[in-house]
Amino acid sequence: MIWCVEDDTSIREIEIYALNSAGFQTRGFDNGIDFLNQLKVEKPDLVLLDIMLPQMDGVEILSKIKRDPDLSSIPIIMATAKGSEMEKVQSLNLGADDYLVKPFGMMEMVSRVKAVLRRVNPKKRKQTLHCQGISINQEARSVLVDGMEINLTFKEYELLALLVANPGIAFTREQLFNKVWGLEYFNDTRTLDIHIKTLRQKLGEYGNLIETVRSVGYRLKKC
Repeated sequence: MIWCVEDDTSIREIEIYALNSAGFQTRGFDNGIDFLNQLKVEKPDLVLLDIMLPQMDGVEILSKIKRDPDLSSIPIIMATAKGSEMEKVQSLNLGADDYLVKPFGMMEMVSRVKAVLRRVNPKKRKQTLHCQGISINQEARSVLVDGMEINLTFKEYELLALLVANPGIAFTREQLFNKVWGLEYFNDTRTLDIHIKTLRQKLGEYGNLIETVRSVGYRLKKC
């Protein structure tokens, strides 16, 4: 079930129609209060959340969800206004899994929804990955740093798992966007750099294991 939180009726109806046509079950909300109340009853598989909402904006809603242990794992795609760089950065830092810049095409929206859902249900892989003090349980999608669990967003987790599974291999930006975002490279280097920066911070002293490869992308030092 995909939930669309959008106060513009025409946009919300188009989103619902496009997602229904792609085979998804959908539900729409025109404000954040009703949406948050319904989360107490059931949980969606993914939320498409507009930032500009009445009563409570999308960034505040996102923050409430990511602070709640029972809701924080719900993947969220934010819809931001064109040119609102701070909104995008703030949303990503709070744990948004992706964002769409208005006006966006319905094919792009459906593609991003599918990409996020693929990451929520990854194919079976080697259960545990290790690198120095980092331990990744891929079945539980949990990460331990020196025995202490850290909280990562879906994209941060996928980036780390990819790098740890391939130590010493330099991935280009194009490859990382394709493997982690499930999209062709769209020349938004800021998005990737923000995720790498926050991932390094969360890894603490092991953050320096992630190396920047000039004019290429990123790699993890050999463990």
